[in-house]
Amino acid sequence: MRLFVFSLWIIFSLKVIKDSVFRMDMAVWNKTFFEAFAYYNPLFMMAMMVCLWGVNVQVFLRSRVNYAKVFDIDHNHLTHWEIWKIAFWMTVVVLTSLTAYLYLESYGERKLAASQPVIVYCLLPLLLALPVDVLFASSRFYFLSTIVRMIFPFQPISFADFFVADVLTSMSKVLSDVERVVCRMYYHQVTGVPEDDVNFMCGNHSYWIPCILAFPYLCRFFQCLRQFSDTGDKSCLLNALKYTTTFPVIILSALKYHVSDVLVWEARYRPLWLLCCVINTCYSFYWDVTRDWDLGILTGNCKAKKSALRSSLLYNQRWVYFWAISSNLLLRCSWTFKLSAHLRHNRLTVFTFSGLEMLRRFQWIFFRVESEYNKMITSSAAVEIPLTEVVEEKERLFVSDHDT
Repeated sequence: MRLFVFSLWIIFSLKVIKDSVFRMDMAVWNKTFFEAFAYYNPLFMMAMMVCLWGVNVQVFLRSRVNYAKVFDIDHNHLTHWEIWKIAFWMTVVVLTSLTAYLYLESYGERKLAASQPVIVYCLLPLLLALPVDVLFASSRFYFLSTIVRMIFPFQPISFADFFVADVLTSMSKVLSDVERVVCRMYYHQVTGVPEDDVNFMCGNHSYWIPCILAFPYLCRFFQCLRQFSDTGDKSCLLNALKYTTTFPVIILSALKYHVSDVLVWEARYRPLWLLCCVINTCYSFYWDVTRDWDLGILTGNCKAKKSALRSSLLYNQRWVYFWAISSNLLLRCSWTFKLSAHLRHNRLTVFTFSGLEMLRRFQWIFFRVESEYNKMITSSAAVEIPLTEVVEEKERLFVSDHDT
């Protein structure tokens, strides 16, 4: 029944959107499309990521991967159906707001139209931080506390802390788009052509864009340093180095809007940008496969005779691992679009590659959680073996003393 009602609502919304578009002339539509895309694209992408996480959880349950143990969460955690319900209502709210926005714009009601994205961008954070035991309160508070620990790594880093930070690196383009929306709302320029100073502050020349793009990577960098401080594991420094390779890409890309001559950027900075892209892509791909997924196909360290991957594979079909490795390499190349400010004028292209990067992260989650769960099982077995040996040794000593 819910699916039927949802389908009817989608059809109704699309009908209203279609009528609104035909009601506008071409000049108004081009401006309105740019604004609607800027305001609602980040929200749809967030709903998409929530929905994909629900798929992750469903596969974990079917494959008997105890993700609750990996994330150290209690039995009240969200099921995949509840996660999909959240994604469903996010989509309904955003689609309703978009429909109202275009409808009001088509009749020239700009003030009312401008209120629609403002309401949504205020409503969603308020619901997330609502201090009442409703709407999956324990899961909301767990997520918010993880975000706080991610931003301020003043305590030992848990798996959930760096997991959320890694996911947000794939959504850095979405976060930068949210910053642009909030900027225009702050300057009361939600609809219409923004003034020159507002366009400079909230447009492609904004210094905030590269800062927001780099922020999730900066969080992961400090998390790696904190892990090294706690454990002394030098691989944490190598992981931190991986995240620093993203900063030159972001900075060199943003320089295009801050040099006097674009030809100077093309001749001097673009080759450096391409070199940094290649370095980060190769480094990140190698780390994904060998460290995050713990697969030995690139290092030859796997001891299993029948597999070039890992001795313990929790997913039944081996081909999915080879597919993940090959597709991860291809999709890693798309990250240049989500990190590069000078490419953001190609809106549909950037939207496509941002979506592909989120799909890559969705795929990455399966094997990252599997790898961590494998390590937990191995460490538990390693702890149990010595205890068994101790018991057997005590029994032998007891028998020996008795015989004597």
